[in-house]
Formats: sequence, C-alpha cells, structure tokens
Amino acid sequence: MSDNLPPSRGDDKWERDALERIAMSAIREQRSARRWRIFFRFAFLIVLGVIAWRAFDLTGDRVAKASKHTALINLQGEISSNSNASADNIDGALQSAFEDEGTAGVILRINSPGGSPVQAGIMFSEIKRLRAKYPKTPLYVVVDDMCASGGYYVATAADKIYVDKASIVGSIGVLMDGFGFTGLMDKLGIQRRMHTSGANKGAFDPFSPETPAMTAHAQEMLDQIHTQFIDAVKLGRGKRLKDDPDLFSGMFWTGEKSIELGLADGFGNANYVACEIIKQPDIVDYTQKESISERVVKRFGASVGDAAVRALTLGGKPQLH
Repeated sequence: MSDNLPPSRGDDKWERDALERIAMSAIREQRSARRWRIFFRFAFLIVLGVIAWRAFDLTGDRVAKASKHTALINLQGEISSNSNASADNIDGALQSAFEDEGTAGVILRINSPGGSPVQAGIMFSEIKRLRAKYPKTPLYVVVDDMCASGGYYVATAADKIYVDKASIVGSIGVLMDGFGFTGLMDKLGIQRRMHTSGANKGAFDPFSPETPAMTAHAQEMLDQIHTQFIDAVKLGRGKRLKDDPDLFSGMFWTGEKSIELGLADGFGNANYVACEIIKQPDIVDYTQKESISERVVKRFGASVGDAAVRALTLGGKPQLH
C-alpha cells in the first residue's frame, strides 16, 4: 500500500524550487545575451560612425591658420556645373584662400581631362580677378596626371604652371559629339515623329538627318569657343608660348614637351612648390568638400539622372576635352 501513497508536500516544494531555479537561470542567460547583443550593436554603430566620419570628413586637412602657410585647392575630374570641379566649388575655395591673411601663396592642383567651357571660363576669370585684388599672393598650378583642354584653360590664369615629366598637357580645342541613327531606323522601318515650332528647333536631333546648314552652324559655334580658348591661353601665357603650328590644334603633349612649347614653366609637385617657390612648407587644404547628404544625392540620385539625360541627348554640347 505504501507504493500508492501520494507524494509528500516536501517533495512538491523541492520540485517547484528546482523548476524556479532553472527558469530563473534561463531568464538570466537570455537577459545577458540580450545585453551583449545590444552592446555589440552599439559598438558596431560607433565603429560605423567613425568610418563614415573619416570617409565624409568635412574639416579637410586644415590646420590653424594664424601663421603663414601655403593654400592648396584640388581641381579633380571632369569640369561641370554639377561636379566637384564646378566653378562654384573652385571659386569659393579660391576666395577663402586669398582672403585668409595667413596665405603666402596658392597652389591649384589640377588633374582633369577638361569639360564645360563655361565653367572653365568662369574659373579663369575669377583667378584673374583675385590675382588683381591680391597682387602679393601668387597662384601656381601643379599638374598631376592630366591638365587637358578645359583643365588647361583654367591653368593658364596662373602665374606659373608646374608639371611632371609624364603629365598630359594641352589639347587646346573644342568638340561636340553625338550619334546619328537615321540609316539604322530606315533598315528597321522606324519613323521619327517630332513636331516643332521654329525651323531650327529640332536641329541636331540624333534621329533626324543632319543638314549642311546644321553642320555649318555647329562649326561656327565651335570656332567661336575655340577662339575664346586661344585668347585665354595667349593672355595667360603671353610670350612664353613658342611658335608651333600644332599648339592650338587640339594636340596634347607630355609635361616635358609642354615646357619646351611654353605651355608650362617647370617640373614640380605641390610639396616642391610650397617649400621651394612659396617658401611656406605648411600646406592648408581649402578644397570644398561635400556634406554627407550631398554625396549621397549625387552618387545615388543625380548620377543616375545625369546618365539618363546623356543617354537621351547623346551628347551634343560643346566640350573642352
């Protein structure tokens, strides 16, 4: 009969205590694991924030500007109104550099294949204006890999141009490119339906045949812009230019040859110019940097839009490339 007796209350309490201890232990482990997850996530966010700050650092390389220093501005990439190498960005940086009383000289470091003649012309004029306003503050251009076409247009406003022997310099010319699809459309049986108000409104449409009048008009525009380019080079370089028939033909040369032609003045990088020419080795970077939001918009928004516009218009704008 003893085998059929119900368990004592003491046995119930022991089992209940054991279950409570197991449950509490599991809860404590879950809480500990949750705390560690939160900690690691927080630590990851801190690391990510530091990386993002370094990537989008807005402070640049600037140091205390109380003492004399060399101002540095980078003009890099294609020159256009919606790029880092826009007249707004470069001119703003130039103004800040010249207005600083500690600036002993300015270096404009260029690595550009060219771009918009309008933007290049605006920069050229602004450099000339600032040099006239601050005659004791020289401006020197230092060429990295390339200073061609619109990039060279800007460079000619400098007091002197320094290059590497292997730099690409020159390309004093203008182009306007595009495509024509009329033959392909005829083969595929595709008709172009475009209605305009104005005899020349549809000129240079890639899906319409080109006419002699359109070709002549385009050439006239290019010749005018080319003349403006040549005038700027002659104004900036003066008697340093050598008499060479290919000088304004759109041809480009190495940095070594550009010195022989009078397109550049000597060899040197930014450190050399700061130390040996300006005599102020402390370099302060005045290059304007975009905010995080601007970079995100341009990289993931505007760039896509610009690519779409280019694909639709297929070029058609005069370029100093």
